[in-house]
Amino acid sequence: MRPVARSGAASLVDLEARAREDQHQAVKLWLRLLACTNRIEGDIRVRLRAEFNITLARFDLMAQLERSPGGLKMSELSKRMMVSGGNVTGLTDELEKEGMVAREDDPADRRAYSVKLTPAGRALFTRMATVHERWVIDLLAGLNGGEKSQIYRLLAKLKENLSDAPRRIARKAVGNGKPAGIGTPAGIGTPAGIGKPGGNGKHARNAKRRS
Repeated sequence: MRPVARSGAASLVDLEARAREDQHQAVKLWLRLLACTNRIEGDIRVRLRAEFNITLARFDLMAQLERSPGGLKMSELSKRMMVSGGNVTGLTDELEKEGMVAREDDPADRRAYSVKLTPAGRALFTRMATVHERWVIDLLAGLNGGEKSQIYRLLAKLKENLSDAPRRIARKAVGNGKPAGIGTPAGIGTPAGIGKPGGNGKHARNAKRRS
C-alpha cells in the first residue's frame, strides 16, 4: 500500500475564514458546514488517488451503480450525482475502457441504455468501499456516539427545512407584494398573466372593447 499524501487536504482554503463576527448566525453556520464538507471531501479525494488511483467522481459513480445492480440510465446517474450529462458520459467512458462498467441496451427503451458494474468493477468497489468507510470513521473520530447522533438528527431537520424553503420564500414574496413566480418553482403562487404578452386573456379583450 502506497503512503497517503495529505498535502491536498491540508492546503484546502477554509471557507469559514470568510465569516465576519457581525454576520448573521445562519451565514456563519453555512460557511462552517461548507468548510467541514470541503475538508472531508479533500481528504477522501487524496486518499482515493493515492491508494486506488481513482478520482472521487469515478468512485461516486461506481457507488451509485453498486446500489442499483440492475443498472441505471445515464439521465438517472446524472440526477443522482447532481452533475451534467456530459460529465457522466465522460466518467462512464473512462470506466468502460478500464473494464469497470458496461453499457447495455435498455429493453424498455431502444433509444437508451443502462450502465452496470462489471464483476471486476464490483470487486474493486467492494474493496474501496471497505477502506472508504474506515477513512470516514477516522475523520469523525473526534466526536463521541451521542454527538454524532445529535448532529445527524439536526442535519435531518435542516435537510427537511431546506426542502420546504422554496415554498416559504414564495409565501414571503407574496406577503411583500412581489410576484411569487420569480425565482420560485413553477406554479407556486404565480399570478396569471405574468410574463405573457398582452396579459390575461380576459383583461386583453376588455381593453380591446374600451379602445
